[in-house]
Amino acid sequence: MADFIPGSDLARTFYDEVVAGAIDRPHTACLIGEGSEVQGYDDERSRDHEWGPRLQLFVAAADVDDVTQAVRSAVPPEHRGYPTHWFSLAEGHVSDHLEITTTELWMSTRLPTVPTLEPDTADWLTIPQQHLRQLTAGEVFHDGLGELSRLRTNYAWYPMDVWCWLLACQWHLIGQALPLLGRTLETSDVRGAQLLAGRLAGLMMEMAFLQEQVYRPYAKWFGRAFAELQAAGDLGPLIDRILVGHDDDAIAQAQLLLGRCHDELGITEQVGPRMEQFTVGIGDAVRPYPVLNTGEYIDASVASIGDRALRDLPRVGSLDQLTHADDTLITFTDWPAALAERYRAQLSS
Repeated sequence: MADFIPGSDLARTFYDEVVAGAIDRPHTACLIGEGSEVQGYDDERSRDHEWGPRLQLFVAAADVDDVTQAVRSAVPPEHRGYPTHWFSLAEGHVSDHLEITTTELWMSTRLPTVPTLEPDTADWLTIPQQHLRQLTAGEVFHDGLGELSRLRTNYAWYPMDVWCWLLACQWHLIGQALPLLGRTLETSDVRGAQLLAGRLAGLMMEMAFLQEQVYRPYAKWFGRAFAELQAAGDLGPLIDRILVGHDDDAIAQAQLLLGRCHDELGITEQVGPRMEQFTVGIGDAVRPYPVLNTGEYIDASVASIGDRALRDLPRVGSLDQLTHADDTLITFTDWPAALAERYRAQLSS
């Protein structure tokens, strides 16, 4: 097999050296959607399936047939030492891996949870971050149509109200987990404490993605993408300490760090992070478990939301916060669409 070439580089040379010269119509050429090479995470192992010279070509509907014929007749058997035809899971047989279609049709089949028209709040809450990342990551080699650039700009990050609500919901999730961890330790449930510590570590990493306005990928690339965040420099070592074993100081320092990062965003009133004993909220019960003042961060985030309907929505979070949002759920079921209708009903009630 030829020496490894990152998939994005292979796609770029495939377009520049083979495909571009065969097209005489306005078009967009890119490598987006699924695939580790879209994220820049591919390596030698990635070559064992659905990997090689490939890209998407978007053209006007009237040009699809002509462009398809012209381009496919120009594709050689190999490019840079890699075959241009191999088994396609989507086609069920050996074929090239040029997706030649319209922008709208590709979006509706490959990223069906992402509307090509203006999304409303319910849409934003039910688009998996994995799909938003697949749209906004990857390379665009040529955009003569301009449609893809418009979509990537429109979906670069959440609208301010939605962002604040997601932050509030993430603080809610963290705040829910903290006292549970304290109680398991008090009852000597070491295994339960480790499970909760791991969940808390994941929730804090998710918060870092939200704070840095970076869509998070699914579980396989979650840790690697986190390592690319600015927060990884300070938060990463604390997360490592939490995952290795129970570490009260690391948990407290990680929470305080996220609180300071929230305040530095400047999108809500300043809160000021502090550790305090857990107030149960029933009677005068106070338990000696150190927790962050997450309630104040929730209140500050909600107060910054202009849309009253969203402000009053139960803090269940978006699709990713509410559920595991794995590939089967978001690709092969109607749950995102059904959940959007549920959010829409709640927002309009």
